[in-house]
Amino acid sequence: MSNEKLFNELSELDKKHIIHPSTNPKLHSEIGPKLIFESGEGIYLKDMGGKTYIDGVSMLWNVNVGHGVKELAEAAYEQMEKAAYTTTFYGYSNEPSVRLAEKIAKVTPGDLNAIFYTSGGSESNDTAFKLSRSYWDIKGKKDKKLIISLRRGYHGVTIATQRATGIDAYREFSGSGDPNIVNAKPHLTECELGDKSHPEYEGSIRSIIEKEGADKIAAVIVEPIQGAGGVHVPPEGYLKAVRALCDEFNIHMIADEIICGFGRTGKMFGVDHWDVIPDFICAAKGMTSGYIQLGGVIMREEIRDTFFTYDDMLPHGFTYSGHPTACAVGLKNLEILERDGLIENAKVMGDELKKGLDYLEDKYAFVGNTRGRGLLAGFDLMEDPAAGKPFAGSIKAAATVVEEAYKRELLIRPFDFTPGMNIVAIAPPLVVQKDEVEKIIAIVDDALGAFAKTL
Repeated sequence: MSNEKLFNELSELDKKHIIHPSTNPKLHSEIGPKLIFESGEGIYLKDMGGKTYIDGVSMLWNVNVGHGVKELAEAAYEQMEKAAYTTTFYGYSNEPSVRLAEKIAKVTPGDLNAIFYTSGGSESNDTAFKLSRSYWDIKGKKDKKLIISLRRGYHGVTIATQRATGIDAYREFSGSGDPNIVNAKPHLTECELGDKSHPEYEGSIRSIIEKEGADKIAAVIVEPIQGAGGVHVPPEGYLKAVRALCDEFNIHMIADEIICGFGRTGKMFGVDHWDVIPDFICAAKGMTSGYIQLGGVIMREEIRDTFFTYDDMLPHGFTYSGHPTACAVGLKNLEILERDGLIENAKVMGDELKKGLDYLEDKYAFVGNTRGRGLLAGFDLMEDPAAGKPFAGSIKAAATVVEEAYKRELLIRPFDFTPGMNIVAIAPPLVVQKDEVEKIIAIVDDALGAFAKTL
């Protein structure tokens, strides 16, 4: 069967049988999949038509070691030959989950030395909420249930995590939500340090704590760098201010490292840039570089020890918690990250990427606020960036630029979920090299030039 015939067959079957996430269902039912991927190597992906694309966003920020790494497939195969799956319920265990937990304890900051395994990011954040609330319950503080998250933050799509997500489309979907989760205004360092005269103070984390009462609040969850909300890097001192605020009011600090973790930002974890030790780190994505589903909630020793006083069955867990094959892949993935110097490469190539984006900002008057850490970067498209003036709503700048890049075989990502918002994200695998970064910048340059002709 020819590739074209196979593509058409799969496309029709896809339209008939699959509802895709983060996709327009009506449009997809009419035109089918935009791409059907066939293979990948390094930063590249090949589709069924034979075209090769640069994966400029590591698919969903997660393919950190790049595509086609045989060592990860071999690690999975070797474990599958022994025992593909065994449960960690009922006190059972397996060697890969133990070895990976030991390794993660070595690379996390401070005394975050215990992990509760999950299957992915949404489960990790949802589990952190449960563990925080349960911890306070064990401590006799049964009213500490409220979770504070940030606007523009993205934490997942379970009922609780979509409520924590500070993006309206997610919070409003399906009409369900956890009433004990509220959004605060993001990145208000002065407010969190106690400046009540600040014009944005109302709605800050500190103001919500004062309004609700610290005895009602279990935790604050923050992304070290907001990813799906538009790649927003916090101002210097912000995470330290949130840490101090949580300490002041006896509240847990949860770091959502689903995107930032395992080298993406040029350090092992995003919080490492600001020398902050949270109470929980939620991880997934880069833990296995997307080769198999795995996540976890890493916690401080005092929290672990508190749960060790719980003298009953812990009524929480997932079928695939501590999945031996997934953990074997995760262990090999961390070995590759360290052995091949990929975290340092993310820092060095991130600097090259930022140089390229700065060049584009100088070249195009409508490009502004280039930003990022390591290989997690983004920029704004606005009619007048200096004045903060967005394009008119009819101008879909980010979507247009991303489509132009796609035509040039580069996959990057637009964010335009609020009126006037036009943000483009770039986050290639950590194996990217200088000439490939230059190629990415050249394609984005061409895409911006094509967009400029439409104005």
